[in-house]
Amino acid sequence: MVILPAIDIKDGNCVRLFKGDYNTVQKVAENYMDTARSFESAGAEWIHMVDLDGAKDATQQNKDIFLDVAKNTGLKVEVGGGIRSLDTVEMYLSKGISRVIIGSAAVKDPQLVKNAVREFGDRIAVGIDAKNGYVATEGWLETSEVYFTDLAKAMADIGVKYIIFTDISKDGTLSGVNAEQLEQINSCCSANIIASGGVHTIEDIKICKKLSLYGTICGKSIYSGSLDLNEAIRTAK
Repeated sequence: MVILPAIDIKDGNCVRLFKGDYNTVQKVAENYMDTARSFESAGAEWIHMVDLDGAKDATQQNKDIFLDVAKNTGLKVEVGGGIRSLDTVEMYLSKGISRVIIGSAAVKDPQLVKNAVREFGDRIAVGIDAKNGYVATEGWLETSEVYFTDLAKAMADIGVKYIIFTDISKDGTLSGVNAEQLEQINSCCSANIIASGGVHTIEDIKICKKLSLYGTICGKSIYSGSLDLNEAIRTAK
């Protein structure tokens, strides 16, 4: 299983939110590059980066930060947040980003996902963020009527190889992963599932590994010190 340490960016700063609420923004690190390099030193191969400004307004004002990490570390960078056009997908992938995450557009513009998968294959991931099982969009500010497993099946059917699943009620809470929903989404479709939200201790890593997930994203747990990244990477192997 792959461990993906996370850096969320808002207004150029490394931050975390509580349950996706922008009013709870908290700065967690001084410097994104130092943080990324510390992840690399701990043995990480991937980094998960989110543009929180982009998730809200579909701009790429923080793109230089993501491209900088891709260019000046050995980490493979996975980027999400506000990616709602093929031009944006192509821009990131042509400039060194390894994998791009399409979120809201998977619900509102499934044709974009089809086109992106046709052109870029397994460099496309879909982010499925659920609140009470229903998919949330627009930086989690809106909730759709689409159930998370239904969207997962539809995305796998059009060729999506990676799905990042977040239970919003768990995100940034350090309350443990939602094993039940992770098991449901992992068994309902053929895509590789990456868990996101709620990781607290090494026990959560063990749970995700036992579920045979492809990967687990760790954010606040690393910054708070409740999870040692070195240990998580060793346990996941």
